[in-house]
Amino acid sequence: MNVIALGFLGSLAAGLMTAAGALPILVGRTVTRRINDVLLGFAAGVMLSASFFSLIIPSLEISATQYGKGIFPALIAMGGIILGAAAIYLLDERVPHRHFIKGYEGPKAESIRKIWLFVIAITLHNVPEGLAVGIGFGGGDISAATTLALGIGLQNAPEGLAVALALQSEGYSKTYAFMVASLTGLVEPVAGLAGVIAVSASQFLLPWGLTFAAGAMIYVISNEIIPETHRHGHHKAATAGLVIGVVVMMFLDVVFG
Repeated sequence: MNVIALGFLGSLAAGLMTAAGALPILVGRTVTRRINDVLLGFAAGVMLSASFFSLIIPSLEISATQYGKGIFPALIAMGGIILGAAAIYLLDERVPHRHFIKGYEGPKAESIRKIWLFVIAITLHNVPEGLAVGIGFGGGDISAATTLALGIGLQNAPEGLAVALALQSEGYSKTYAFMVASLTGLVEPVAGLAGVIAVSASQFLLPWGLTFAAGAMIYVISNEIIPETHRHGHHKAATAGLVIGVVVMMFLDVVFG
């Protein structure tokens, strides 16, 4: 199987974990806000660890192979991270969407229903994750890319549950909340396919692509996930979840990557 197919399937599997995380909503299971914040903190930790161990460090190694050790690998990493963060910032500014806690962002669009503004917000956050998995497979290191897909899948599960619970709290049925939460994860294979095709076309784009995905994820972690886990007074528990997420992803990457 070629890397493009693997990139698509890997990002699809990671995206489907969003649906797996939302499953408890269908059987009437719920979690406290404290546990929810811990789980989201764990998701942030996995993303943070993956950004460095699975994306930035491999990018530096590939750049060193292409250009030699020195300033160029560092400049490429810096440029890719900044471009990735800037891309998500621009999407946040230009695309109308609404967060469950932060409220409305982007240009006004009164004709778009509130529920779809929520869906757009979650979809924006899933783009960097799918992109990271696709680019990982595009690099050709299947073992490391599979580990990255596993890590992204692990952090998608609590995100899926959080979305479903938030939708239910807005008055939507359990089935509808589950379906919408599941659909938000399906943007990941689309982004993954775009990422793997781009870096497969030119290996010189690979270090840029890896750090671009890292920068995009770091922006989402800092701008969205961590602030939301700290708004209910559970910041210490959420931070513990983040630390656990960091070390779990680091362990997976070192042992299996």
